[in-house]
Amino acid sequence: MKYVILIGDGMSDYPLSELNGKTPLEVANKPNIDKLAHKGRLGQLQTIPENLEPGSDVANMSIFGYDPQKYYTGRGPLEAGSIGIETTDNEVIFRCNLITEEDGILADFNAGHITTEEASILINALDKHFNEGDCAFYPGISYRHIFVKEGTEFKDLKTTPPHDIVGNPIMDYINFSGDSSVIKDIMLESKEVLENHPVNKKRLAGSQKIANMVWLWGQGLKPSMPKFKDIYNLQGAVITGVDLLKGLGVFAGLNNINVPGATGYFDTDYKAKGKYAANALEDNDFLFVHVEAPDEAGHAGDIKEKIKAIEQIDKHVLGQILDKIVSYDDYKIAILPDHATPIDIGTHTRDLVPLAIYDSTGTADEIESYTEKLAIEGSLGIDKAYNLVKNMIS
Repeated sequence: MKYVILIGDGMSDYPLSELNGKTPLEVANKPNIDKLAHKGRLGQLQTIPENLEPGSDVANMSIFGYDPQKYYTGRGPLEAGSIGIETTDNEVIFRCNLITEEDGILADFNAGHITTEEASILINALDKHFNEGDCAFYPGISYRHIFVKEGTEFKDLKTTPPHDIVGNPIMDYINFSGDSSVIKDIMLESKEVLENHPVNKKRLAGSQKIANMVWLWGQGLKPSMPKFKDIYNLQGAVITGVDLLKGLGVFAGLNNINVPGATGYFDTDYKAKGKYAANALEDNDFLFVHVEAPDEAGHAGDIKEKIKAIEQIDKHVLGQILDKIVSYDDYKIAILPDHATPIDIGTHTRDLVPLAIYDSTGTADEIESYTEKLAIEGSLGIDKAYNLVKNMIS
């Protein structure tokens, strides 16, 4: 038996007036997804527990089969795992965004999707500047990086995802007091290092947004998670362009398959991701395939790109998986977003997400297509996302 979970990050949405009251999923041309939904079963999943923030970290941990109430410690630690950062029990790991600050306002949470090469230079400059022995910056991909600071007192600091507060005054969200004010000081001092850096002077000359400040958030301690194979006795792999998902793979003991051209943005190489996923079926029993682009489109409020991303996932990712997986006698494919990222809101919500599961030996609901609205009618009903893997196997 082969198992595939295909995650279209932030794929679900609300009805949009621009689409005559329909959602991007309802108008997208997605014949492969709709076919599997029609021949499979539909339902809804709760990927975000009520007491946790609706982030991709919590949601995808759930989808991977781990109850976030037991295992979640923060987003930063998961991303740190993806690049092999070793930490002690006394070190708190933060997600570190390169952002654009303008007149005290958080103008852009990703600094114009700065390149990894440019970002690495800036992060290394910060690490050199703050070289005090009790903290360190580590470069990641594009605007996504890691900051590690000694002191467990920082793990409970109330930080805010920058993509939730674009256009708002920065000081409204970092006015930390007491010992925690050191985090605010580092964020503000980063501007002194980055503002006139040659990388930013070049970006400014090219009319690009500059990365003139860091934003520290999503902090926590290194998690302790049982290995996926020890729980389910299956060999699994992850395909993604995002460090967060790779980190989940590391802590779960899954094989991270790096795909050339997988960027975690609109320009990701869908064909390459589909090809690598199809080939990965040979050596793996369980495959998690994650595509970030619909989420980025949701944050950007870009309806056209969201529809395009869904269609590219259907054609190039799922299409190639289907071409290969039919050669196996038995298989199951689940399709879902990790959370909704509605165009009109521009950030994640805790709405139930639509789920479709196709079982090559199972029964069908015979529902017309895969949409938010039709999933409510499915026979799978509503369940918690961390049961998905167990339910697929059983």
